[in-house]
Amino acid sequence: LSIDTLATNISYPLTQVNSYILDQNYPNPFNPTTKIQFSLPVSGNVSLKVFDMVGRTVATLVNQNLNAGNYSYEFNGSGISSGVYFYRLEVADQFIETKKMLMVK
Repeated sequence: LSIDTLATNISYPLTQVNSYILDQNYPNPFNPTTKIQFSLPVSGNVSLKVFDMVGRTVATLVNQNLNAGNYSYEFNGSGISSGVYFYRLEVADQFIETKKMLMVK
């Protein structure tokens, strides 16, 4: 179950990033778009996915090698129903973090 979504990547100029950071999406709750920002201290294979409450992948926003730096992706949830969703950032075998977000129509 995968819904086509609009994901826009905005990469910021490289600044000194000392640790992996996954920010809370903004705005939260959202309708229909929200931004997810994260920072990478080193280059790596990055996966950023959105899941529903039962763990099914709703969207894959990133699945590629990224350089160290700060990133922002816009998630468009116009094709999903209201409810609680999770987004997870995985960087190779280095870092995994999951956060919760709320879609309200």
